[in-house]
Amino acid sequence: MTQTPRERARQQTMADIVSIGRQHLERHGAAGLSLRAVARDLGVVSSAIYRYVKNRDDLLTLLVVDGYNALGDAVDEALERVPAEEFAAQFRAAARAVREWALADPARYGLLFGSPVPGYEAPTEQTTGPGIRVVTRLVLILEGAHVAGQLSGRGRQLDPRLATDFAVIREEMGLTMDDHVLAAGVLLWSALFGAVNFEVFGQYGASTFSNPAVLFESHLDGLEAIAGLR
Repeated sequence: MTQTPRERARQQTMADIVSIGRQHLERHGAAGLSLRAVARDLGVVSSAIYRYVKNRDDLLTLLVVDGYNALGDAVDEALERVPAEEFAAQFRAAARAVREWALADPARYGLLFGSPVPGYEAPTEQTTGPGIRVVTRLVLILEGAHVAGQLSGRGRQLDPRLATDFAVIREEMGLTMDDHVLAAGVLLWSALFGAVNFEVFGQYGASTFSNPAVLFESHLDGLEAIAGLR
């Protein structure tokens, strides 16, 4: 349906608020976000911004959703350049896209995967969908390799207490993979973001590794082997 001028104006204002919010996030961090400051840069009186954003938490949620979608878009774009049947290459493309996006925008990455913002709890109904975009792509890469018979090796016997959780995930995502493959998918997810977190947040130390990109590729070698993608 065609938008009215008022609807278009509101949509543009919301986009401007998110854009300014990103700038403030980079300069002041999540804890330093201020609706008054955003309103000032938007060029409106402070009371006017509450027509669009209820409070600081509402602004944080907008920025969280924006960040998750930006990261998801970066991964999607990277995967479009890799043939769908080349599953190991797909995993590497997705992983590299996550790292590149995080290093290029550490403030937004920190909002998503860094320390929780005091007093803020992300509303699941707004953030879960965008928040699982990347892990869904990772799991679907493994699912594709599983269906194509291109996974090698089997993991150790899994603790049966995981079976119920994996059954729920499998049903929700419409997967055919068994628990071993699904466990590998969870490991790819957690280890990938763990490696990126260490680099983005300086956990390796300033001079421990002279070429972090090479180290990251080594991590991917190991994860591919564990998942049976090699």
